[in-house]
Amino acid sequence: MKATGIVRRIDDLGRVVIPKEIRRTMRIREGDPLEIFTDNDGEVIFKKYSPIGELAGFAGQYAEVLYKVGGCPVVICDRDSVVTVSGVPKKEMLERRVTPMLEDLMDRRAVYSRTGASGEALLFPVEGVDKAALAAAAIISAGDVCGAVVYLSDGREKAGDAEVKLVTAAANFLGKQMEE
Repeated sequence: MKATGIVRRIDDLGRVVIPKEIRRTMRIREGDPLEIFTDNDGEVIFKKYSPIGELAGFAGQYAEVLYKVGGCPVVICDRDSVVTVSGVPKKEMLERRVTPMLEDLMDRRAVYSRTGASGEALLFPVEGVDKAALAAAAIISAGDVCGAVVYLSDGREKAGDAEVKLVTAAANFLGKQMEE
C-alpha cells in the first residue's frame, strides 16, 4: 500500500471525501461503485468495483469462443482496464488501462466499426499497445456502462458485418449476465 500523506476527517454523517487528485489518478467518477475491505490491522481499503471482474472467468471463456469464431484477437475490459484477452499474449494486455478513445466510445454507448477509409481515425483501445480495434461495443448492464468487447485488427483494414454483430452480441450477452 502506498501512503499519500493526505488526511481527511469523517463528518457527522459518516462520510469522507476522496480528494480530487486521487479520484482523477484512480479514474473514480461520480456514481462509481466502490467495494470496501477491512483487515485485522484496522485498515479500511476502498477498491473500484468491477462487475465485469466478477465474471472474469466466464468472460475469458467467451473471449476464447469469439476468437475462434471470428479469427481476430479479443479484448474484454471494464471501464478502466483489460479484464481478459484471447488471441494475444495475456501479459501484453491483461490489466492495462483502456485509452481515453475507448472510454469515450463507452461513454457514448456506441458501437465502433473500422471502415478502412483513407484518413480514418483508428481506435487504439489499450494504453501502450499498438493494436487498433476492428470492431468494439460497449457493455451495458441495468442501464450503466460496465465495459467493452473489442475485436483487434489482425491485419484487416475493414470490419465486416460479422465482426460488428459478434462484438455487439457479446456485449449484450455479458451485460445481461451481470443483471442476473
